[in-house]
Amino acid sequence: MNKHQHNNAQTLKYISLVTLTLQNALVGLSMRYARTRSGDMFLASTAVVMSEVVKCVTCLILVFLEEGNLRKFINSLHSTIIKEPVDTLKVCVPSFVYLVQNNLLYVSASNLDAATYQVTYQLKILTTAFFAVVILRRSLLKIQWSALILLLIGVVLVQLADSGPTKVPSGIEQNRVLGFSAALTACFLSGFAGIYFEKILKGSDISVWMRNVQLSLLSVPIGLISCYVTDRDVIIKQGFFFGYDWFVNYLVVLQAGGGLIVAMVVKHADNILKGFATSLAIIISCIASIYLFNFKLTFQFASGAILVICSIFMYSHQPKPKQTTDRHTLLEKI
Repeated sequence: MNKHQHNNAQTLKYISLVTLTLQNALVGLSMRYARTRSGDMFLASTAVVMSEVVKCVTCLILVFLEEGNLRKFINSLHSTIIKEPVDTLKVCVPSFVYLVQNNLLYVSASNLDAATYQVTYQLKILTTAFFAVVILRRSLLKIQWSALILLLIGVVLVQLADSGPTKVPSGIEQNRVLGFSAALTACFLSGFAGIYFEKILKGSDISVWMRNVQLSLLSVPIGLISCYVTDRDVIIKQGFFFGYDWFVNYLVVLQAGGGLIVAMVVKHADNILKGFATSLAIIISCIASIYLFNFKLTFQFASGAILVICSIFMYSHQPKPKQTTDRHTLLEKI
């Protein structure tokens, strides 16, 4: 690798770090602000559906750019989605799971302060590891098992810490048990859907953008049905876009585009970089919550957050192969 390529690689790494950190921190903080500010409250179920619509349109554009022209684009959609109904139905599972998960994250953000939400949601590392072992038959290193135990202790400490106000401008009554239960369920669903989706991706040569088109095409109608099942009366009385303003529109785009941007930059980021991004996002969320949401940082919360950050680095650590030991053994034999 020459100097120019090395500099490009380093630049991409720093861009990846900044993008991942901002995406991780902004989603939690923005969701919390949107659900606790004063004024007309938008329906979370409609925001989830609109995010899927934005994601679908974005992925369709990306698939079109990949194919190069309209004819190839239409043929690709026809052969992948219509001609392969069984394969498309396979994507129904993570599609439905992601939809439920995103709705639960709104419940969690409504009931937990941004810092607690950010730390608690790291339990998805534990659930992803669990499903990776069960579904993909992966084996974990001792350091990874230790990291998962440390993560669990850290989240328990954070949840038991009494931090943040119970009253918020929107008037929503805060329920920490409901918030934690929603976050925990979302973590399980995230872990399962992530591993299931990974298995689907590895089992075919279909691009990740086309898979996301399949996901969105299935989740939009399912989401619309769930909107009218859960919030039918409010939608009929006040409209689908009741409570929407520029900030809710920004949140919808952030949720839709954020995941896709992460998918693009993740290939330039190694595990340590991803760990840094997640840890920085937790720190940013804590600092921002103190100023934005009157969050009270306690010693217990800080201890729990530090344990979670340590567990992230431990879990992503990849030990180098023991080459030096082999050399010593060879020298001893000689």
